[in-house]
Amino acid sequence: MKPPETLLEYLVSSERIVIFTGAGISTGAGIPDYRGPKGISKTRPEITLQDFFADPEKRDQYWTFKSEDARQWSEVEPTPAHNAITRLSELGKLTGVITQNIDSLHRRSGTPEEQLEELHGRMDQVICIACGYKDSAKAWYQGWLDEKILPVCPKCGELLKPGVIQFGETLREEDMTRAQHMMQHPDLVIALGSTLQVQPAASFPIMAARAGIPYIIVNQGGTAHDGLPHVALRLEGDVQELFADAVDDATSMFG
Repeated sequence: MKPPETLLEYLVSSERIVIFTGAGISTGAGIPDYRGPKGISKTRPEITLQDFFADPEKRDQYWTFKSEDARQWSEVEPTPAHNAITRLSELGKLTGVITQNIDSLHRRSGTPEEQLEELHGRMDQVICIACGYKDSAKAWYQGWLDEKILPVCPKCGELLKPGVIQFGETLREEDMTRAQHMMQHPDLVIALGSTLQVQPAASFPIMAARAGIPYIIVNQGGTAHDGLPHVALRLEGDVQELFADAVDDATSMFG
């Protein structure tokens, strides 16, 4: 049988697909990336985990940033690419989604919980890193915006923080383990909308590729994996068009 050559052919011939996503899959929904020309890094200071706990002024600033983001993102809808990934799940072709994004748009699009790993955390949660308490973030963000009520853990009394990975914070062991498990037996790995620069997250797709799994990159702009011999197919352009359209075509072929 002739090996696949196009994204459509890979989608049709594969049964255990793992998708790796970055900020580029959500910019079409109006959520800015971090390092791009109009990215968040251009307008906000970097606040590390150490800053958050040691410096009350920076902690207040961080809560304000995240609370304002949560309010702005609350009405954002998943993009065609998010919905296309969910269709792959419905077709029984998806093993997992590993995302660097904190916007929960994969969740909102209907990607099943058991197939989703949000490596960098979730904006819609607050957590206590002292005792592990978690809660929906909405009321905590609103309390901060309305009355500057500093979120404190109701279980142990320590400070709560937005449930996202900050600079200076290591990825959580359970999340790394889940991502590793997802990468054990795929027959296709696709990276969407990521520059593949942030480690250790970007190590997951190339790990599978080095084991001989076909690896496809779809991104607008260069990536850290461009030109590597392990990349089976590199598509330059908008993921909303290239990926979503290919999934539409694959779906129609399956009736």
